[in-house]
Amino acid sequence: MRVAIAQFAVDREPDRNIETIRTYAMQASANGARVLLLPEGIIARDATDPYYPAHHAQPIDGPFVAALRAISAQTGVTLMGTVHVIDPTAPKPSNVFLVIGNGEIRLAYRKIHLYDAFGERESDVIETGNEVPPLITIDGWRFGVMTCYDLRFPELARAHAIAGADVLVVSAAWARGADKVDHWTTLCKARALENTCYLMACSEHSAHNIGHSMAVDPMAHMMAQSESDDVVFADFDRDTLDKARQTLPVLCNRRFTAPVLQGATRTTD
Repeated sequence: MRVAIAQFAVDREPDRNIETIRTYAMQASANGARVLLLPEGIIARDATDPYYPAHHAQPIDGPFVAALRAISAQTGVTLMGTVHVIDPTAPKPSNVFLVIGNGEIRLAYRKIHLYDAFGERESDVIETGNEVPPLITIDGWRFGVMTCYDLRFPELARAHAIAGADVLVVSAAWARGADKVDHWTTLCKARALENTCYLMACSEHSAHNIGHSMAVDPMAHMMAQSESDDVVFADFDRDTLDKARQTLPVLCNRRFTAPVLQGATRTTD
């Protein structure tokens, strides 16, 4: 399974972001990638205003998501990334991780852990999600998704691994600050190693967010990493995954029950 991770600075104008994503999706397709991971909040961003994405949310059937669906259908690449979606039943928009394959929305996960930390308060402008996302199967590989701050909470990644995930996926806009690159790298490697899963993580790269997108193997070896605006590729191998789980059978040896989000259910793909 070849995957692509597209790191870039999200523009203030949605149309420019669509053209950037289209370019990366075509590049991913040309290089044989089946999945393209994008950053968090890809409709619109402003490095001086962390709440800009929420204030520029669109309906899930609006023009931005429609364009993403068209790109997926055109290229045959499954797109993964987060958009801010207007919810007519809620007073605030949702931060939604979308998986779009063959032009169809296969998953819409509303972020569980809102970023109320390091002086920011995402919950002031975003509705909290209350459902554990199901795994998504692509070419026999099972993907479990997380959004940014979710990475700091091991329960969601472990729940995905127990449910059968082969790959953990993180779409993020990881804010800059003291030690934040170290936090990001340590947590990405830890989530992969402690669950013996591949991990692919994409962070927006701008004056506000760190970039440092990466792919990590099940033994926490760095497979690919980007510090600039570009697309990187990684090849996930089933034998490597199986060998890691035979060598380090933590999922079999664990004694705790599966984490449970209160009031939530897990559905299947």
